Amino acid sequence: MEIRDLTQDDFDAALDIRMRSFGPLSDSDREKWRAAAIGAVAAGRYIGVYDGDRLTAVARLRAFTQWWHGRPQPMAGIGSVTVSPEERGKGVGTLLMKGVIERAAELGDAISALYPATTPIYRSVGYEHAGAQNTITLKTEALRRIRPTGQVKLRRMGPDDAAELIEVMGRANAAARVSGPISWDEATWKLWLAEQDDFLYLADDGFAVYRWNGGSIEVDSVVAASEETTRALWSLIGTASSLTEQITAAVAPDDPVLWLVGERSKDAVKQVRWMQRLIDLPAAIERRGYPAALAAHAVVRVDDPLRPGNDGTWRLEVAGGSGGATAEGDAGSGVPRLSINGMSALYAGVPVATLRRTGLMTGAGRHDDALDTIFAAKAHMLDYF
Repeated sequence: MEIRDLTQDDFDAALDIRMRSFGPLSDSDREKWRAAAIGAVAAGRYIGVYDGDRLTAVARLRAFTQWWHGRPQPMAGIGSVTVSPEERGKGVGTLLMKGVIERAAELGDAISALYPATTPIYRSVGYEHAGAQNTITLKTEALRRIRPTGQVKLRRMGPDDAAELIEVMGRANAAARVSGPISWDEATWKLWLAEQDDFLYLADDGFAVYRWNGGSIEVDSVVAASEETTRALWSLIGTASSLTEQITAAVAPDDPVLWLVGERSKDAVKQVRWMQRLIDLPAAIERRGYPAALAAHAVVRVDDPLRPGNDGTWRLEVAGGSGGATAEGDAGSGVPRLSINGMSALYAGVPVATLRRTGLMTGAGRHDDALDTIFAAKAHMLDYF
């Protein structure tokens, strides 16, 4: 068994594995899959496990941008992880994921995330639960009653607006200092913005993506940097109140809409969990954003059997919104110790107390307050991949 790049000649075999794992695709979905796969193959972001010439497992590394405390960085979004049914339980999936981690490093991605179908295999190679996609059910009438407070110019979006949408999203995410949300690359956004069944609106500092799903409305995302645009986009969706009683929407845990609706006593929220792994620890620390007013440091021991460059004792220092990690000599037992799973969860804002009570962190506790403060975050995504 060996890891190799997929080629377009492998597409039929890859589709066969996908069908046996997740069910058949329609003809139109097959064409969309092929269009996306061609770009991934060209970029070296589609790999497989081969037994001789026979493809037995595949995985795609999507080229995402992900924001951490409002600062963007490249992220490898792992998807389409599939193993032929006859090869399951033989270690093929683990071999594939080790190849994925190495490829992410080669591509320069310091962090990686995925939505797991099952947790153990990903946890065994260093991924840990970090955040969730939160989908909430809201009454459409409550959205209709959100009154705009200013004149906001909204216009319909199409494929030619992909670059502007990405720029608007970046400004809004930086202003809100969000942690976890992602953006697709421009080529993929062009495909999504061509969907005829989606309703797409763009403002100077925000946008909305939603659609009808049966008798209800499904909101992919509402992103806005100002109160005026936030109100304008949500009230626009609320104009469907005479046609449907409720909508479902992917939102942040502290999304402004939860404070704008008139009545809120019980939230009906569905969570789909995602996992994260640090691929290049010092680069991930350097690329992340931090509170501008914070000046702090901590020392940690990280164990990473798959990535020797992450393994060791690190001095973490944060000041003025930027951070860095410097390798130190053996600090003995006087510092906290984390597996790469624990360090990846800490990076995403999972509290130190949680990590200690699950065994993901051990050792001395003198840096615990600093670590909680440095990595504080409400990690979430609006997108599923």
